[in-house]
Amino acid sequence: MSKLLNYFLVVSAFYLLLIIFGQDNIAWYFKPFLLPFLILAAYKSEVFSTKKWLLLALIFSWIGDVILMFADKGELYFIFGLVSFLVAHILFIVLFIKQKSEGNYAKNWQFWFGFVAVLVYLGSMLSLLFPKLGDLKIPVSVYAFTISLMLVMAIKGYFSWQKPMNILILIGALFFVISDSFLAINKFYNPILSANFIIMFTYIVAQYCIVSGILKLNQKN
Repeated sequence: MSKLLNYFLVVSAFYLLLIIFGQDNIAWYFKPFLLPFLILAAYKSEVFSTKKWLLLALIFSWIGDVILMFADKGELYFIFGLVSFLVAHILFIVLFIKQKSEGNYAKNWQFWFGFVAVLVYLGSMLSLLFPKLGDLKIPVSVYAFTISLMLVMAIKGYFSWQKPMNILILIGALFFVISDSFLAINKFYNPILSANFIIMFTYIVAQYCIVSGILKLNQKN
């Protein structure tokens, strides 16, 4: 398992270096080979109750990765990629909800501070993007709500799961939201310098932290 996670980091580092050195055309061919290392790591891990949810979330993420590779060919590719990642985030939400929890997060003011911060983020993003979305107002709004809920579930988990895995998973969820936010701003609002690198770097960190955190959280002693 740990070897596969390390392979993911090595291949991802090579992929990001290609982008840094302006070899996006070559990097394009490597993108479909990133997540399979995490999928295999999850598949080969010992059995735990939420393993299927992790695997399904990763598979739909991979499908989204592949579809979005062709987003420049037409709007439908972007929409289908969005739907695939929407399903992936719903599966991540289920994954987080079904993790074994300890303690009462609802009595912790820090959880509610985080909850309000996510609401502020959601409102700000939609206010920024809404005038630019055209016919995609509803699907993008649903997607934004879903990733925000995923982050709230990770914040809840931060106060309910064992350390340090709780921190790792929260970092992963946060980086996922950052990655999706940069993607949305770059596509709908204003082009961002080095957008591809920023989006993929934060996405790679997100997936690695969530997967390694969940696997360690469910590791039998």
